[in-house]
Amino acid sequence: MQNLKMRETVFFNGEFLDVKDAKIPVVSPGFLYGWGLFETMRSCNGKIIYLDQHLKRLKNSCVLINLKLTYSTVKLKEIIRKVVLTNASKEALVKLILWKSKLSTEIAILAKKYEVYPEQKYKKGFKVKVSSFTQNRDFLVSRVKTTSRLMLELAFQEALAGGFDEALLFNSSGCIAEGTRSNIFFVKNKTIFTPSLDCGCLNGVTRKVIFDFAQEEKVKITEGKFNLQDLYNADEAFLTNSLMGVMPLVTVENYKIAKGKRGMLTKYFIEKYNYLLEGASGK
Repeated sequence: MQNLKMRETVFFNGEFLDVKDAKIPVVSPGFLYGWGLFETMRSCNGKIIYLDQHLKRLKNSCVLINLKLTYSTVKLKEIIRKVVLTNASKEALVKLILWKSKLSTEIAILAKKYEVYPEQKYKKGFKVKVSSFTQNRDFLVSRVKTTSRLMLELAFQEALAGGFDEALLFNSSGCIAEGTRSNIFFVKNKTIFTPSLDCGCLNGVTRKVIFDFAQEEKVKITEGKFNLQDLYNADEAFLTNSLMGVMPLVTVENYKIAKGKRGMLTKYFIEKYNYLLEGASGK
């Protein structure tokens, strides 16, 4: 009797399909284990903000989690720009996603309209919740933009459910680490402070921009280990990421930082970042 090869079948959204016909890579390591990376970028007037910096981080992260980047930086730029050009929005969110397949690395790049926060939000600022989740500062994943981010998403949803804009994560030593999708800075006596990378925070692209701003303005910036009381005692505070840029942080739980008002340095950095957006810096 002839030995017939058994068909590999999966159940997906109400149907039994050949694994090759499934709409998502249901048996890939990327899908099963969250073995992947992503970069979220902002396009303004058809140009990507800090594209080189995003691709450099992506390339370095591929090495850390053993993903093969199958496109050169030059080719990736070409593809990203083509995707952006097909999007008619002046402001766009651009996402590049890589994930591990059985034999190689899959890639997807998408662009969609980005709803910019209203100017009033940059005056009023964010309220953050102290998350019940703890960041593992020793875990490799805390240092890369991985698709394995369930804990961060649960923390974010917990914050939204409580009427907050973001969640603030601490590490197991009780030190401030980061927001679920942002880096944090605070100012005291004209010095900027931010958690060091070994606290378990991501080395954000916009985080680096703040370091550049501080150097240009001859403002001292210090990385270190800080607790909640350090934040409460701040003269002002702000959050950063590549989409929102620089956002004032005015309330932590029910405590108002500097009486809940946006600080002057924060205001200046918002204006300075917006100026870079207009020029599409890092294109």
